[in-house]
Amino acid sequence: MSQVLQDRFRRLKALRLPSLPNPSGLQWQPAIPHIHVEPSQVAFALSDQPDRLAQILGASVKTNQYGDHLSLHCWFGEPARFTPDIRALQLLVPDAPEEVADPEQWIFLDTETTGLAGGSGTYAFLVGLAWWEGGGLEVEQLFMRDFSEECSLLSALGERLTERRVLITFNGKSFDWPLLETRYRMSRKIPPPCPRAHLDFLHPARNLWRLRLGSVRLSQLERHVLGWDRGADLMSDLIPRIYLDFVRGAPPERLIPVFHHNQMDLRGLAGLSSRILSLLSDAETQGQDGLELFGVSRICEKRGDAIRARKLYEQSIASVLPTETARAARRSLARLAKRDGDFAVACELWRYALGNSRQGYEAYEQLAIYHEHKARDPHQAREFVRQALDELRRANHTGAITPGAYREIRARFEHRMVRLERKSRGPLLDVLAAELPGE
Repeated sequence: MSQVLQDRFRRLKALRLPSLPNPSGLQWQPAIPHIHVEPSQVAFALSDQPDRLAQILGASVKTNQYGDHLSLHCWFGEPARFTPDIRALQLLVPDAPEEVADPEQWIFLDTETTGLAGGSGTYAFLVGLAWWEGGGLEVEQLFMRDFSEECSLLSALGERLTERRVLITFNGKSFDWPLLETRYRMSRKIPPPCPRAHLDFLHPARNLWRLRLGSVRLSQLERHVLGWDRGADLMSDLIPRIYLDFVRGAPPERLIPVFHHNQMDLRGLAGLSSRILSLLSDAETQGQDGLELFGVSRICEKRGDAIRARKLYEQSIASVLPTETARAARRSLARLAKRDGDFAVACELWRYALGNSRQGYEAYEQLAIYHEHKARDPHQAREFVRQALDELRRANHTGAITPGAYREIRARFEHRMVRLERKSRGPLLDVLAAELPGE
C-alpha cells in the first residue's frame, strides 16, 4: 500500500466516534460521518427489529395522516409546578398576552438535532416537550426513527403547541424555534404553529449568573444555581453522530443517553424558569448574593423600571461584589441617579470611581460635565479634566493603558479643556487675546 493511502486511512480512523456504553454487548463500529447529510444520501437501515428501540425505551409508535413516529412519556416530581408573578413576567415580555401568566398554557421545548449549524440540512430528530401536570412535570419526547417520519413528528408537535400556547425555551429564539419553523416550511405540507408568546430564559440567565459561573450551560446552572446533579451525561456534540449512525443501522441502545440528556434539559429548563421568575418577582428576599441582585438590577433597568433598579443596585453594592462588578454597579447607579436629577448621589458615586479604568475616566468626564453645566463652576470642571489628563499620563508612562485608548481618551479631554479655558477667560478676554501678538 502506498504511503499516501496509508496516510488517508490514518486520518479516517482518527475521525471515529469515541467508545460509548453499549448495554447490548453488540460489537459494532460507527460509520465515518459526513459533514452534511441529506435524506437522499443516507441509507435508512433501521435495526433488524423495527420496534426494538420502542421496547427498550418503553415508547409507543404513534400514527397520524403523515405516517409514524415514536412517542415516549415520563414524569418528574421535581420541580413542582410554579405560578409566575405578572410583574416578573413583564420584565421578560413587556407586551405579554394574558396566557403568559397561566402555567397551564406553558409548554417547555428542547430539541436534539443532526447539527448545530442550522439551515435546511439540519433536522430536529428528537423534540422534547414538557408541561405542568399532576403536581410535577410531564415529559413527552417525539422521535423520528428515520427522516421519512419527520412530517408525522411535526404534525404531532403542532397539535401539542395548539393545546398550550406559551412556548418556553433556553436559546430557543435563536436556535430551536427558527430550526423548527424551517422544517415546517421545508415539509410543504404542514403550516408552522404560532405560539401566543415565547419566553427564552437564556438571556436572563446570562444577566444573573454569567459573571459568577462564566458558562451558562443548563447542566452548569442546574448544579450551581439549582443544586441538582444530573449525574453521567452525554456530551452534546456527540449527539448528531449517534443519531446519524443509528439510521445507518447502529444498535438502538446507543440512543438511550440521548433521550436521557433531553429529559434532563427539559427538567432543568423548568426548574431554571421557576428560579429566574422567583428572583425577578422578589429579588430582595430570593437573591442569594450580590451578583444575583446586580443581575436583576440590570434586567429592571433595561425594562425601564428605574426605581426598582436603583434600589437593587444599592443593595448589590452594599453586599460583597467582585471589584469590576462593583464598579459597573456604581456606574449604573450613578447613571440612574443623574437621570433622576439626584446629583448629590451621582457625584458621590463618580468620585468613588475616579482612577485609571473605563469607569474612572467616565467619572472624571461626568464630574466635569456636572460642574460645567449644573454647578456653573468651569474652574472646578477644568480641575477634573486636569486630573484626568494627569491620570492618563501616569497610566501611559507605566504601560497601564493601551496606546489606542490613551490617544482616544486624551483627545477627548484635551478638547474639553480647550473649551473650558475659553469659557473661563470670558468673551472680553477672548477679544484681547486675539489682538495680542503671537496669540
